[in-house]
Amino acid sequence: MTPSHFAFSAAFTLGLTGLALHRHHLLSALLCLEGMMLSLFIALSLWTLQLNTTSFSAAPLLLLTFSACEASAGLGLLVATARTHGTDRLQSLSLLQC
Repeated sequence: MTPSHFAFSAAFTLGLTGLALHRHHLLSALLCLEGMMLSLFIALSLWTLQLNTTSFSAAPLLLLTFSACEASAGLGLLVATARTHGTDRLQSLSLLQC
């Protein structure tokens, strides 16, 4: 395993571990998701560079676009949650409450 493969694999694993174990605030969950998406972007970019083809060159940009949309939707949910519930703690949220 090359050092670059190890780096993005470790970054993805750390993001997944943070998402699984440290879900106290919505902002920390969103940051873990963003870290996972950025590590996938780096992996996809390195993969297209290693193949030396132009047919896969649009894939990292597409993933980066979806990542930006995910981040904006997550921040919108964070603002809406903070306005309605007064906090971003995930334990205070309930699906039964409107």
